[in-house]
Amino acid sequence: MPLIADTMARVMQRMLAPRLARPDAALLFPDIPRRCRHISIPTPFGAAAATLFAPPAMAGCVPVHVNFHGGGYVMGHPEQDDPFCAFLAERAGVCVLNVDYVLAPQQRFPIAVEQAVAVIRWVADQAAEQRWDADRLTVGGQSAGGGLAAAASLLLAQAGAPCIAAQVLHYPPLDLVTPPAHKRARAARPAISPGVARLFNAVYVPDVATRADMRVSPLVGAPDDVLDKVAPAIVITAGLDLLQAEGAAYAQRLRARGRLLDYIDVPDQDHAYNLRGGPRDLVEAIYARIAGHLGGRLSPGVDAAPLAFHQ
Repeated sequence: MPLIADTMARVMQRMLAPRLARPDAALLFPDIPRRCRHISIPTPFGAAAATLFAPPAMAGCVPVHVNFHGGGYVMGHPEQDDPFCAFLAERAGVCVLNVDYVLAPQQRFPIAVEQAVAVIRWVADQAAEQRWDADRLTVGGQSAGGGLAAAASLLLAQAGAPCIAAQVLHYPPLDLVTPPAHKRARAARPAISPGVARLFNAVYVPDVATRADMRVSPLVGAPDDVLDKVAPAIVITAGLDLLQAEGAAYAQRLRARGRLLDYIDVPDQDHAYNLRGGPRDLVEAIYARIAGHLGGRLSPGVDAAPLAFHQ
């Protein structure tokens, strides 16, 4: 099974990932300016390439957001997040780094998590030189990237530095302990099927006993005393998604510890709705909600008028 799973993953990297790299045309947000440049971030696991999106103005130090793309910890296509990163830079007035991290099976758990932490530490260390505000450093990601952001936030909370101002978790996988066959999606043909989830889990964390570690299953493995210190979170789930229940459960755990900044469940949408298939006005409203938080314009618990589904 491990050899078969690894072979399938490598085929997906070559054949499928390039097709997923570009979101639907309607979700590219061509009206949003892109002021970007490519940088290389040194880490103990090799240099991590990143695209840096700059805000309209750099008056003084500006907030900085570190984004990790999705792909089941297996497929690398950070450019699919470029429209979202450009949107945040423009609307929130923050610098956004879209990071290309190591993938499985070439580098299995916990290397991607450790590299994510190294990237965030580098951003904090470089803040003064780059004119970033280290006190307004945020992290986030979509799908597997959200899982990495959640795990990195826990590790940094445990270590006590650097301090993360907020984390954005967009339909993340947070429970690799529960077998995918035991999870339920409301979609008839979910974007992430139990079979695909099982493949990703097997490639990323072959050792089943390890999957309870908080670095791979924050919902299951994170102790309350670490959650008490973790960065406030914006959690977004898709109502039809196989991963919806674990995202909602993690939001509930965070709320119980006073660490939930915002929770949005998007009804009638599946995994990766903001990349493929989702209505542009809906996606734009959610992006604007995130930008409002990262730009410091919204307070915890404030209802978002454009989002009737906000909970």
